[in-house]
Amino acid sequence: MAVLNKIRQQSVFLIVIIALALFSFVFMDVIDSGGFTSNKEQNTIATVNGNDISRTEFVTKVENALRNMGSNATSLQAVNAVWNNELRSTLLKEQFEKLGLQISDDQLQNALAENLAGNPTFTNEAGVFDNYKLQEYLADVKVNAPEMYTQFVQFENSVSQNAKEQTYYTLISAGLNPINYEGKQEYKLENDKVDIEFIQIPYSNISDDEIQVNESDIEDYIKRNAQRYQAEAAVDIQYVLFSEEPTSSDEAQVEEEITALLQPQLEYNAITKQNDTVPGFANVTDYVTYLTQHSDSPYNDRWYFKSQLPQDVADTLFSMNVGALFGPYKTEQQYNLAKIVDQRQLADSVQAKHILISWDGLQTAGDVSRPKEQAQTLADSLLNVIKRDASKFEELAGQFSNDPSVAQNNGDLGYLPPQATVEEFDDFIFNNNVGEKGVVETDFGFHVISIEDQKNIQKAIKVAFITKDIEPSEETLNQTFTEATRFESDASKTDFMAASKEAMVDVRPVNRIGELEENIPGIGNNREIVNWAFNKETNVGDVKRFNVNSGYAIVQLTAKTKKGLLSASDASAQVTPLVKNEKKAEQLMASVTETTLEEIASAHNTTVKRANALNRKSPVIPDAGTEPKVVGAAFGLNQGETSGLIEGRNGIYKVRVLSKTEAADVENYSAYVSQLKNRRTAGLTTGVFNALKKKADIDDRRANFY
Repeated sequence: MAVLNKIRQQSVFLIVIIALALFSFVFMDVIDSGGFTSNKEQNTIATVNGNDISRTEFVTKVENALRNMGSNATSLQAVNAVWNNELRSTLLKEQFEKLGLQISDDQLQNALAENLAGNPTFTNEAGVFDNYKLQEYLADVKVNAPEMYTQFVQFENSVSQNAKEQTYYTLISAGLNPINYEGKQEYKLENDKVDIEFIQIPYSNISDDEIQVNESDIEDYIKRNAQRYQAEAAVDIQYVLFSEEPTSSDEAQVEEEITALLQPQLEYNAITKQNDTVPGFANVTDYVTYLTQHSDSPYNDRWYFKSQLPQDVADTLFSMNVGALFGPYKTEQQYNLAKIVDQRQLADSVQAKHILISWDGLQTAGDVSRPKEQAQTLADSLLNVIKRDASKFEELAGQFSNDPSVAQNNGDLGYLPPQATVEEFDDFIFNNNVGEKGVVETDFGFHVISIEDQKNIQKAIKVAFITKDIEPSEETLNQTFTEATRFESDASKTDFMAASKEAMVDVRPVNRIGELEENIPGIGNNREIVNWAFNKETNVGDVKRFNVNSGYAIVQLTAKTKKGLLSASDASAQVTPLVKNEKKAEQLMASVTETTLEEIASAHNTTVKRANALNRKSPVIPDAGTEPKVVGAAFGLNQGETSGLIEGRNGIYKVRVLSKTEAADVENYSAYVSQLKNRRTAGLTTGVFNALKKKADIDDRRANFY
């Protein structure tokens, strides 16, 4: 009872303890599951106009894209390719739903027929698509091969989507068709003419040094032209590269090692626990084993023509006898030793015909069922026939050869260079004379071969090359790491530029790196650096060391820019010349107090010039440049009228209209209507996608996962 009383007395305290324990379990679960981020955010790669794109499905598509794109593609390239497809599909699907756009069964069947027309599984004896065969196939795979059925459903959905897109773009294209009136206006833009007199006071009359542009001027210009200066989020970095490169000492060590191979070597034998004497390169006969143990590249048992060897050593090697040595010699980042293994006269190509006789059990046999013994008997019989009558070769090849290419070449393989075929076949055609016929066994079957021709018989040699790569030693690698870490420490404590000057290393700036970019000039693809720079925990001025190809990069974040209007500093290079021109225009206009063209020309050291046959389609004024505002103003005046001062692209202007000529009407404007239509529909699909993307509300979270 005393215990119960104590529990009652301390009940509040116990409740608090239990509550804290429960909270700790919940909190730990939150931490383990990725913080307070919701499952939806974790499982959503992006949200487009309220429609979520599943991260799981996105990852699967990226993996498939990587496989299809090949080994040279990067993960981010696959991510961006899949993203564009997903974004396009989502935006278009939304448009289809708004329009109520549907594809009828007949339309889908027609689309499927077009896509499957070349597949023999779905065509009849006449080679025409047969819907009954398609339905028969689907009924079969739905029961016996569910995966294939699922793949077909995905294919059908893709065909349906493409059909909807075609309809959608056709509707838009129809809405862009110009009418005859628009064709007439296009004709007039090109053929209405105006003759003018004008004066130009170019902006270049005022030196750039005389015009001061400050940050507020740039900011004001950007705000007035906001659409032109929108930018995605970006970062600026600067970095120093410490490369793991071999020193002269490392190179000398490699040369010493390869030179030592010219002499016999003592090597410890772990099996006999004694030293073995390994012969020098001059006395080696087992080149495969020796090069495997002592060279950075294996022995290549092939014939070389002079043209196939490096120019700087080819003459020397071809002048040597069998068994002779050459080297060590250096080529790029290697030291080499060469030994002439063999030499002979050899054709650089041989024309050969063959009949392939396969047998059951070979990987390439297909549906061939004959045993090997029967295959050899058949091959020998065919050889006897063509030895008696070579003209029968093509006929026999067409009748008996199991080579799938026989239908195209009748067994004639054309001219083959050395090592173009399997070893046994190659040996026969290059080691025998023209006209020789025989049977050769390979992994493909028995080949009945006829040598038809041999071209360019010349000297060829076999060479054993020992190569030693010139690489940084362990000592050099350690020294590079020490220098990189020391610089990282110094740059973190002091000014980055001062530290680089002290270390006598080059600093490389890289600006405007996007959140989903990976290529850094001078470094290559490195998402780790980009992710670090965009991380919320990384501040401007922070420094970090990264492993890069063959070394280390010490990187400093120098700027972060949010999505939206460009900052004055980022836009300065583009905007400053434009602001200067605006200020020059103000000064020049304020300086003109005269009225007539002649008075202005006299007062401002210029002349009155004439320009004839100007048009609005191509508003170029001779000796002044492209000036659409000036030409447009001239067309707005009557003959004999003079404009006010006009601010142009290259200076300020005043114009007087001498004459205006309206183009005579023509019977029809179809050519101009056609030109307009082509211009409007060129790049239609890309233009529509970009417009939908610009209008869409997109929450792109790819950078959180890649």
